[in-house]
Amino acid sequence: MNIVIFGAGGRAGRQAVGEARRRGHQVTAVVRVPADHSDLGDVRVVAGDVTDPVGVERAAAGHDAAISAAVDLSVSSHDFFTASSRALATGLAKAGVPRLVVVGLASIMPGASGAPLMDEPGYPNEYRAFCLGHAAGLDELRTCDLDWAYVAPAGDFDRDGTRTGRYRVADHGDPVSRITYADFAIALLDEVEAPRHHRAAFSVREA
Repeated sequence: MNIVIFGAGGRAGRQAVGEARRRGHQVTAVVRVPADHSDLGDVRVVAGDVTDPVGVERAAAGHDAAISAAVDLSVSSHDFFTASSRALATGLAKAGVPRLVVVGLASIMPGASGAPLMDEPGYPNEYRAFCLGHAAGLDELRTCDLDWAYVAPAGDFDRDGTRTGRYRVADHGDPVSRITYADFAIALLDEVEAPRHHRAAFSVREA
């Protein structure tokens, strides 16, 4: 497959690039400054802005699926995630790319109570604005016609862990759950390769 990955220079994006290449896919890595990412390997690296629908369309043309791991902490989280969701929906549709897999956030997924994890008692509110921005971006995705999946860790990433080659879909969000970036990338590529052909948001954790 030909896969375009937005936010390919970040931790999740880099692992998605590596997993896609491991499986033999052709990858276009979209980053802000290509010169800063010469270490991405045997992939095409291009400059792009995931909040610009014209730029998304240009970068995605000729691809079979897209992954978005993009984030920009220099602007309002609400503005970034809503704009990126709208731009992806518009740009990918115009480019004829039907499938989008988005890196999600655990805190907006249902916890054990059924409420969003961030609303459960004791959950830290330090990054609530960032969480609400992610939630608004997911709401935008729910209005689009793409075949999309929003995949979140059940809790957080294990930043120092190694690839185990396994993961499982979680019953609900869990603050103590961890998954490595490399194993999370496996879940992303599984969704790209064998899409469920429905629009869904779900969490994954270590097997």
